[in-house]
Amino acid sequence: MSKGPFSVEWLAQSSRGGARELPGSPLLTPPSVPAESPREREAAERPGHGAGSAEAAPGRPRTKFSAAQLRELERSFREQRYIGAGEKRRLAAVLNLSQSQIKTWFQNRRMKFKRQTQDAR
Repeated sequence: MSKGPFSVEWLAQSSRGGARELPGSPLLTPPSVPAESPREREAAERPGHGAGSAEAAPGRPRTKFSAAQLRELERSFREQRYIGAGEKRRLAAVLNLSQSQIKTWFQNRRMKFKRQTQDAR
């Protein structure tokens, strides 16, 4: 099998930090510098997400649910831990929240429930 660009051998070698260039193209990374993982590269590029960063991440601020919203969400969670599309639409309309906020709240609440049940054991 050939060792051309994007061959299995070339990809395997490049993922180990070996050959970092395509034939006929300049080096992407100097050989003396270890290649960083895509996650490390992504984290370094996003401000507020680096190690030890104390500043808040830019973007959407954290949602502060009112007591009435939390009561309704908790009531719905007690009835059913996984929310259906119709119930999600209904809660979003009644509580003046987006469907993605409802979905995320349920995901977070299930994880909280899981931690609580594991701690109780």
